[in-house]
Amino acid sequence: MKRNSLLVFLVVLFAALKCYAAGPIYKIQIKDYIIHPITGEYLSKAIARAQEEKAQALLIVLDTPGGLLQTTHNIVKEIMNADIPIIVYVAPAGARAASAGAFITLAAHIAAMAPSTHMGAAHPVQLGEEGDKETLEKIKEKLFKKEKKEEKEKPATTPMSEKIMQDTLAWVENIAKARNRNIGWAKKAVEKSVSSTAQEAKNQGVIDFIATDEQDLLRQLDGKEVKLPSRSVKLNTKDVNIVPIELNWRQAILNVLINPNIAYILMTLGFYGLLFEITHPGSWGPGVAGLISILLAFYSFHVVPPNYAGIILTVVGFLLLAAEVFVASHGLAAFGGLVCLAFGALFLVDTPAAFLKVSLKVVIPTILASTAIIGALTTLILKTHRHKISTGPEGLIGEIGEVDIDLNPTGKVYIAGELWNAQSSEPIPKGEKVQILKVENLKLYVKKV
Repeated sequence: MKRNSLLVFLVVLFAALKCYAAGPIYKIQIKDYIIHPITGEYLSKAIARAQEEKAQALLIVLDTPGGLLQTTHNIVKEIMNADIPIIVYVAPAGARAASAGAFITLAAHIAAMAPSTHMGAAHPVQLGEEGDKETLEKIKEKLFKKEKKEEKEKPATTPMSEKIMQDTLAWVENIAKARNRNIGWAKKAVEKSVSSTAQEAKNQGVIDFIATDEQDLLRQLDGKEVKLPSRSVKLNTKDVNIVPIELNWRQAILNVLINPNIAYILMTLGFYGLLFEITHPGSWGPGVAGLISILLAFYSFHVVPPNYAGIILTVVGFLLLAAEVFVASHGLAAFGGLVCLAFGALFLVDTPAAFLKVSLKVVIPTILASTAIIGALTTLILKTHRHKISTGPEGLIGEIGEVDIDLNPTGKVYIAGELWNAQSSEPIPKGEKVQILKVENLKLYVKKV
């Protein structure tokens, strides 16, 4: 009896120790975020925390359109050198691991995808080097089209982009080799922007398996052995505890700000805040809010490289809109400003990557709102200019008064409760009604009604 009790105790103790030793799985989510320094910091701190708190593994639920190459390098380096298993799961259905996301997925110890997801299109995008020159050339070509005979075509690549391409190919080959993934597919994803569905990626040896949801993922992970730099780990994911790690408040705010669309909106709001302060001195509130908005926009453009041609066009556009309020240009300054804003928004971010550009869904409403605001201000100004002056001597012009002392040709006229010196071109007796023609040197010039 004692022997059986001891055996039961040892079995229970072993099961308990096994569950304790397994540890929880920490989880972070990249919810359609662009890969930039803030997402890089989020992932890096999650790996550090998971290692420090003896987590069994870190699960990255990934959905991203791509991002900055340098940040991707840093993230991949963290994953490759992590001392716990890193599991990348491209989910939910409809998610993607495009561009930078493809590198992160390839670098994971275990890569999985949900059905109806895709990954790839990892062609490196060059930021902030020769984009300005290329953009200006495109503008000149479109605005000043000239027929050029026997002109040699320009090469499709530049020396710098070729260097980046070769470096990225070598890098992705090393990643695929280290994780025993399809090297040929990885290089095609970089060189030819190949993209694959979940099933295609599984068939080609790019990912480890397809999981319908997180529970299915944990079921397939159970018992899988993962080789780390210093040791091997066997995953125990049956009834494992999942501990989510969210963005902290600072990361959440900065993650929103590092978005070209948000930056453009902040820059626009900042302009109108400062314009209101200039036209209404002493109000302070709009001016301070405008200044803060512009500084936040500058922070965003510090991370996402701007195109100087786009910045100049945008600034000129805002200045022309402001000029329309102060100068009577009959709408020409406003029209020029709106055209500059439109082109400036299109060229504002120095990258060919669509997800890093300002969206037309933001540009068009912003320009329409600017049109409405400037139109309303211009209308009010025109109405003010056309409105008859009702105060001071000029306000008497056109009014009707009564002769108090005969005009021959000078005399006195009673009007608006006051007696004025007056003069007419013909004699007008006392009691007659007269109309004021003009006021000069506190003298009324009148005519008989």
